[in-house]
Amino acid sequence: MSSRDLSIEYRSSTASARHLAVKGVSFDLGYGEVLGVVGESGSGKSTLAATIAGLADRGSNDEASPRICGGGLSVFDTELRGIGGRARRELTLRIGYLAQDGAQRLNSSLTIAENVAEPIFLRDRRFDAREAGQAAATLIDAVHLPLSILERRPFELSSGQRQRVALARALILEPGLLVADEPIRGVDIMVRHDVLAVIPELQAERGFSAIVVSSDLSVITEVAERIAVMHDGVVIGIGSPEALAATPDHPYVKALAREFIDTRADTPVPRAVGQADDTLDDANDER
Repeated sequence: MSSRDLSIEYRSSTASARHLAVKGVSFDLGYGEVLGVVGESGSGKSTLAATIAGLADRGSNDEASPRICGGGLSVFDTELRGIGGRARRELTLRIGYLAQDGAQRLNSSLTIAENVAEPIFLRDRRFDAREAGQAAATLIDAVHLPLSILERRPFELSSGQRQRVALARALILEPGLLVADEPIRGVDIMVRHDVLAVIPELQAERGFSAIVVSSDLSVITEVAERIAVMHDGVVIGIGSPEALAATPDHPYVKALAREFIDTRADTPVPRAVGQADDTLDDANDER
């Protein structure tokens, strides 16, 4: 994936009122790499994530829809600026997108198995149901959830469990790229590590590339090898956490560097994945 001087705006009824959310961003994402994107609210990181996931330039006049207005963005050697509908659909089949509200987007009228497998049938309505169910079960197991939840509904699960279900759904088509926007938003603090730990585990096992977006530096440093720091729509620093801490050229990067150093000094020994949150008995405590 490659971004070159990428600028993204939001439409408005008047050209003068258009909002430029991303301004001249350039970076590359290597095969099998995990890149973290960190920044304050309004820094443009979620707009960048949605655009990479193929949600920009969809031909809508909706003011909530981003549009690439400058530079270029290439994902799997496909240029997203000006991409057509058919090419977009083919591309997004190769991209898994975990939205900020992924846990809330689960369909309450479907079982967990049906929620996870749904993208398969959106791609091919004639796909074998038994095979789709097996694929859903495999991923539920991969995100460290008990297979007993497959026939349950989303509202019967804890927040951490629902977020892992949303992650399983994002990976059901075996994408080459995962875009995870605030992957632990709304997840109880006691089980956030368990949810986060699934991403590098599955990435190592399946070999996909990933972009993980968060306003919390501790989230990014737990999953990413390299970090892009965004501020006011601009990437103001990119590199390993150690490199950013060693050469902070911007006040915001300096503040993050201090936070990184303090976080490393205070980081406790993590508990095993699934120690909490995998039992349905705790669901009511987390809602």
